[in-house]
Amino acid sequence: MAAPNIVDVTTILGKTVTLALTTSAQALVNNPASSGKVLKINSLYVANIDGTNAADVTVNHYSQDDIGGTATKIANTITVPADATLVVISKDASIYLEEDKSIGALASASGDLEVVCSYEEIS
Repeated sequence: MAAPNIVDVTTILGKTVTLALTTSAQALVNNPASSGKVLKINSLYVANIDGTNAADVTVNHYSQDDIGGTATKIANTITVPADATLVVISKDASIYLEEDKSIGALASASGDLEVVCSYEEIS
């Protein structure tokens, strides 16, 4: 099924997900094949909770759900200073996640970076 026509939607649900990053890619937002939904990613923040050390973050858009297929960089090894927050996606520059697509992220050091992502599930 194709993504719904976003001019003629019946439901818009606001959602927020959080994730503590590791050095392996993890799914942050997933839109399964045939979901009948499009996800509008409004914001994605990465906070460094380590009070001393900087850490790098990489955020990818995947061509398949469950972080499968080809990864395309949204943010590539960007340094987040200690006790700082990086805005990767903002409402002014939101992106759409169609069916059978996903967004995943990883860090250069496990336990240093946490992600908060706010999005709308449109159907």
